[in-house]
Amino acid sequence: MLHLPILRQGVPYKSLDVVRVPHHRTREPFVEISQANAGLIRRDLRPERLAAAREQLARLPFDALVDMCSKAADHFLDDTLPLGGSEQSPHDYVLQLSATTGMPHALVRRNMQRVAGVMREMRTVLRGLTRGLDLTVLDTGHGEHEGHVLSFYPRTDALGVVLPSNSPGVHSLWVPAIALKMPLVLRPGSAEPWTPFRIAQAFIRAGCPPEAFSYYPSDHAGAGEILRRTGRSMFFGDVTAVGGWEGDPRVELHGPGYSKLLIGEDLMAGDAWMQHVDLIAASIAENGGRSCVNASGVWVPASHAGRVASAVAAKLAHLVPRAADDEQATLAPFVDPRVAERISAQIDSGLQTPGAREVTLDYRPSPRLATFDGATYLQPTVVLCDSPGHPLANREFLFPFAAVVAVSPDEMQRMPQPMGKTLVVTALTRDRGLVNRLLGSPLVDRLNIGAIQTNQMAWDQPHEGNLFEHLYARRSFQQHADAALAAAGGA
Repeated sequence: MLHLPILRQGVPYKSLDVVRVPHHRTREPFVEISQANAGLIRRDLRPERLAAAREQLARLPFDALVDMCSKAADHFLDDTLPLGGSEQSPHDYVLQLSATTGMPHALVRRNMQRVAGVMREMRTVLRGLTRGLDLTVLDTGHGEHEGHVLSFYPRTDALGVVLPSNSPGVHSLWVPAIALKMPLVLRPGSAEPWTPFRIAQAFIRAGCPPEAFSYYPSDHAGAGEILRRTGRSMFFGDVTAVGGWEGDPRVELHGPGYSKLLIGEDLMAGDAWMQHVDLIAASIAENGGRSCVNASGVWVPASHAGRVASAVAAKLAHLVPRAADDEQATLAPFVDPRVAERISAQIDSGLQTPGAREVTLDYRPSPRLATFDGATYLQPTVVLCDSPGHPLANREFLFPFAAVVAVSPDEMQRMPQPMGKTLVVTALTRDRGLVNRLLGSPLVDRLNIGAIQTNQMAWDQPHEGNLFEHLYARRSFQQHADAALAAAGGA
């Protein structure tokens, strides 16, 4: 059986405590993963050990680290890399990730390209996050930008990351930490241990110090230890998981997105909205509907809500379960069938509240909860809600689900307040007043104006926070001319 070890500052370690993760379809044990208990993590994350690991990265020039990112992208995509006591080719990676998560091979490969793209374009990504700052300033601790003296100091000696299992694409969010000279302490998702391990091996092959990568598969206690002992961290999870850390400035939370498309009244004239049906459907369903940036709501003037819901439901109805190796496969099965059953029951329960109906029933001949080739799926579901107050109007699930919400003229004038906090809003409108309200609202994290899918990411833009600002703080800095000469060896 395959075995994935712990990485203790780059050194593989096989634990006596292991978890066996099954194949999503056969339910037979597929991979054995060493588990790090809280005591081991506590010992490894002593301040002096973290500081020593960061020193290994800090002494490398920023430009050299950016070059390593580009090389690591090629290794990640193309090379056979270490996998515990065995090796993993790119094809092995696709098969293994699909086996434990159910994600179709085509979607795994697409996510591979996304992660590698961020690694290749690291200079552009960081230029966007820092508004064009020359990050060689990190080599000396101070420098100039547009005629102003700048100095930055690290807020921590390591970035802890508690990861999910929903999609490999999320790993592109923490990868820039290496170019920012920050070691990583990774706790992988239980069903998706493959991507963070492969990324670490790709960086090590590219010449990155192994000490920069710690990898601790663990239970919730171990995850909590990582969040407490790394000065800055990222935490991916649902509302119940991340809620306890809300308000802690050390922890950047990545929870549900509740991402939405908002169609303005002006697009109702002449049925102009109809040209965007493909975009709406893609926002809901791409990547299996598993990402926080997938749309879970389509908010539309009440006069046209029924027609919009019918058009989107008809478009999504052709998405059906397919074999994992089918290039047309877009739906991912649930690793645990009970989760799919529970989600389907929650939707059915919500539909018992007056004011909502499932429009996809008009177009889908089979039930929402379906089995195919021994696996359990939830098929795309579009629900029409007659008001923002309905229990299903602002829900998010791990499959292509969306509520088309009927919005009254008064509610449209108060947008985005009726939608609540939203990770991504794509506003299909030319209404300047509506656009200005969206621009001025703290409820909207990412804003797309015009025909842009909610899941179309610009990786040089902040996403639920700015990683550079999370890891570094600016200090006031002045230097006397004599001190500058001395530092340069001139006095």
